[in-house]
Amino acid sequence: MTNTLIADGTVTLASRTDWSVLKPILWQSIGQTLEMVCITLVVGGILGLVLGVFLYGTRPGNLFENAVVYRILDIIVNIVRPIPFIIFLAAMQPVTIAVIGTSIGTSAAIFPMCVMCTFATSRLVEQNLVPVDPGVIEAARSMGASKLRIIWSVLIPEALAPLILAYAFLFISVLDMSAMAGYIGGGGLGNFAIAYGYQKFDQTVTWTAVIIMIVLVQVVQAIANAIAKHLLKR
Repeated sequence: MTNTLIADGTVTLASRTDWSVLKPILWQSIGQTLEMVCITLVVGGILGLVLGVFLYGTRPGNLFENAVVYRILDIIVNIVRPIPFIIFLAAMQPVTIAVIGTSIGTSAAIFPMCVMCTFATSRLVEQNLVPVDPGVIEAARSMGASKLRIIWSVLIPEALAPLILAYAFLFISVLDMSAMAGYIGGGGLGNFAIAYGYQKFDQTVTWTAVIIMIVLVQVVQAIANAIAKHLLKR
């Protein structure tokens, strides 16, 4: 420990960065972040895809046209999506306890993350399906293809490239959610940056966590861009 004199003359304690202690905590935090993000993207991404297709399909003039159902789903999605995730965590606490059995820890963070991701994904999916040429769908219908077959063999493949880019954008949002998991003991890089960086006035620790998250985003975005570019050339 070293004494540090700040501008107003007050003496405070600042710790030197001890990576022999922090390194295992950092690796654990990276693992917790990847666990939260991957599970959320898989569960929320799949459920959101289904909900997004249903939103698109029930729109007026589409495969499952139902104005009442579409309006209800549209309102629900519009209610949930704008809620700041930290507030959503608090609001979901009773439901999280009922489903998970606790409101503290990584699992307790993953559940509300999956719920929020589902609604966020559904809107992204709907928005990327809307531009699909209706003529392609009508051609498939005229050939006798079932509605489900049209969805999986025509609709989604036609919008696959923008959907992949949308999911890359979603990764950033989910990573942002995971950074707030520390507030309920979920761990992760966000908690690492706050507990061992910000609260201990150690910018090296804080920026280490920031750089790792930036690298994760860049890698995922680069992969998504490459896949989307390949699909668009086909």
